[in-house]
Amino acid sequence: MEKIIAMLMLLILTSGTVIAGSSVTFESPNSCALKGSSVHLSCSYNYLDGETVKKTAWYKGKLINGTWTRVKLSDLPSYQNRFRYLGDQQHNCDLAIDDLQENDTGHYYFWFDTQMYARRSKESVHLSVTELSARVYPGRVRAGGTVTLECRTSCQLPKTVWFKDGRPVAKPVFQAQARDSGNYFCAVNGQESVLSDSVALDVQYAPLNVSVEMSYSGHLTEGSSVNLSCSSAANPAADNYTWYRASGSGFSSLLQVGSGQVLSLPSVEASYTGLYLCQARNPLGQNNSTELLLTTGDTDINRVITFVGIGVKVCIGLLLPLVIIWAWRLRRRSTVNKEENSRDYENISIA
Repeated sequence: MEKIIAMLMLLILTSGTVIAGSSVTFESPNSCALKGSSVHLSCSYNYLDGETVKKTAWYKGKLINGTWTRVKLSDLPSYQNRFRYLGDQQHNCDLAIDDLQENDTGHYYFWFDTQMYARRSKESVHLSVTELSARVYPGRVRAGGTVTLECRTSCQLPKTVWFKDGRPVAKPVFQAQARDSGNYFCAVNGQESVLSDSVALDVQYAPLNVSVEMSYSGHLTEGSSVNLSCSSAANPAADNYTWYRASGSGFSSLLQVGSGQVLSLPSVEASYTGLYLCQARNPLGQNNSTELLLTTGDTDINRVITFVGIGVKVCIGLLLPLVIIWAWRLRRRSTVNKEENSRDYENISIA
């Protein structure tokens, strides 16, 4: 009977059961980390004086065929090149797991072996792998409305930060402006490389920056054709365009002269001269462009200007040779006078 009891005790001691005087302690028995990030599981262990640690290993608990089994991490293909033992063979048993995946969630155990006994941790550290869930409320808002950004996870995490199209967002609650439309992401502060899925914010507003562009360049004459095009920034896009011409002093009286994004004037007349503007409208409101001055030149005046220009060129062509001859003669006369004066001076000197 004594031999049987001794054998049973030996089996118990060598099976990895916790032995008096030895222990494994986990700093955080319940840890939570983001999918795609890394986690550091802090761990320490003790053993009897006189023992020397020969081997260490980490295990994960798995349910196999209905039986709870501890499987060494090095034997699990999904953990290859993703876990690192940061401890030693003294008292530190820290573990790091990189590029966390959802199936990494579970219970982890530490095991060590000395020249006398093998021990395993009775307790485990439970790791939860979670994802960030971003939410923007409301997803569609009119300019000036309040927008709230929310970043959620299944466990408590440090402060979160927000990004819009790659740029930091100052506050998670703000008054929406046209420029705030775009895609938003959240991340844990200090782990900005791990982002949530994007959520879109659609800010709607009445037409802004309404402008008019004229297709004709140069001097516009009667009979010419010209198109005036209207453009604006709006959400939703402007669906109604109206054209006006100032018929009085300034804009005291506006005359509607057309509709549509393009105003076509196929044959310009002198009466078309004036200030034109475009009004763009969508379901949220309307806005006017700055005025554009359209002027037309009179055909007869243009002809007169042309004839005058030709006459000036002809006159210059006729007068220029005469001026050259006159200048040459004047210079020649000046030279002759200088020679005569020089001779008179020489005669006086001889006398």
